[in-house]
Amino acid sequence: MDDDDAILPKQAVAAELAGAADGEARDLGGRRAEISKALVGLKKEFYGKGPEAAKTYFNDDWVFTILEGGLTRNEETLLAAGEHRLVRQVRLRFQEAMTTTICGAVEEILGRRVLTYHSQVLFDPMRCVEMFLLAPLPEGQGT
Repeated sequence: MDDDDAILPKQAVAAELAGAADGEARDLGGRRAEISKALVGLKKEFYGKGPEAAKTYFNDDWVFTILEGGLTRNEETLLAAGEHRLVRQVRLRFQEAMTTTICGAVEEILGRRVLTYHSQVLFDPMRCVEMFLLAPLPEGQGT
């Protein structure tokens, strides 16, 4: 048998691959992008400056959004002076004060209740991680 006669495995087409993906890999309606845009918008509105980039991930009943950059000038000044703890403390306290607004945006986009929310700020490189645990879906209901 020469190379032309070799039997090659069938390659999957895009529709087959999409059907094989679980619900977390699919994002019908662009909900991840909507959440990213909403959180960037809220940061811009309430901090006066927003992140330069954002990406949202779904994992079961969890939603994670990673926000890059977006420090205010006074935060940058404090970090340069070694005040990492103070910047983190103020940011996290501010996020606590914004919980209802932030969770409300995620709930509106997903149509699911947020059970709990946590925010964390990381430096060098600057990242904020927003974590949302969603209420479980009723049995048999999709994502």
